[in-house]
Amino acid sequence: MSPIRVSVLDLLPVRSGQTTAQALDAARSLARVADGAGVHRYWLAEHHNTLSVASTSPPVAIGMLAAVTQRMRLGSGGVMLPNHAPLAVAEQFALLEAAYPDRIDLGLGRAPGTDPVTSWALRSGLSEQDQVQRFPEYVQQVMTFMSTEGAAVQIGHRQHEVLATPRAQQAPPVWLLGSSDYSARLAAQLGLPYVFAHHFSGRGTAQALDLYRSSYAGEGEPTTFLTVNAVVGDDAQQARDLALPFQHMMASLQVPGPQQRRPLMTVEQAQAEPLPIPQGSFDAVTSSWLLGTADEVAEQARALAAEFDVSEVMIQPVAGAYDAEPVDRDVHRERTVAELTARLT
Repeated sequence: MSPIRVSVLDLLPVRSGQTTAQALDAARSLARVADGAGVHRYWLAEHHNTLSVASTSPPVAIGMLAAVTQRMRLGSGGVMLPNHAPLAVAEQFALLEAAYPDRIDLGLGRAPGTDPVTSWALRSGLSEQDQVQRFPEYVQQVMTFMSTEGAAVQIGHRQHEVLATPRAQQAPPVWLLGSSDYSARLAAQLGLPYVFAHHFSGRGTAQALDLYRSSYAGEGEPTTFLTVNAVVGDDAQQARDLALPFQHMMASLQVPGPQQRRPLMTVEQAQAEPLPIPQGSFDAVTSSWLLGTADEVAEQARALAAEFDVSEVMIQPVAGAYDAEPVDRDVHRERTVAELTARLT
């Protein structure tokens, strides 16, 4: 069988009874396991205003994890560009590239990654509609500011040089991320690598990738990979049990109220509490998750890679923890990453 590159998507989850510091200790442990196992890239997602997720600042988390790993690429999956000034993003990633050359990826998305009020606060009151509509312009600004040449900006009758400093020897690759056709079209138009959020629901992936590949206007071949939620257990039942805390977290996002901002449940807590939405409507969301033994999940991942014609699969290890397990590690997430990497690469 041909080897498949394995990558990891991480939200830096924070579970019940765990401090943020302990969750970051667990993230460092997972990153070391991934690096040692041969994971190709490790991306951090941007989310805000929820106690179950600590990845509010991907560039900060990237620097933290790059410092404790040796070889795998670190990146954002992604930075939600409407929340930030393009020059600030360019400077953050130029600095990371200077510190960790050839190990940094910049993935950009246009969703807010949070609720409308928090999104408004991140934008300092600027219009969300305006920020989203200007996304293509902002993407090009980030790439220009981050380039070694920088940008020439005309203000009045004077021209000013603007570049991301300190100036790196090269810019990290920019990826576009999306869960609709919009980013597929834009990535193809700009000739950028692209990732569709298959792990969201498993729907629309083929259409988005076909659109991206068929309309790609860049040099070389279009570049993409597959994202998928996965849990490895001793058997299928244990894998389903370990997935329950993340399933509760996903379900709570669909129901207004304080449960949206709770820490991630433990397995026992999730088993004791019913889902906040009807099981039938939730099954559609989680039907694309890969749950089972390492051999079973690896086989499913290979089938998906063949179906979507990709040679890289990015796993979000959505395994929870039991009450008695250490709070400074996520042992089942580590197992999922290590065992799948061993079977796929």
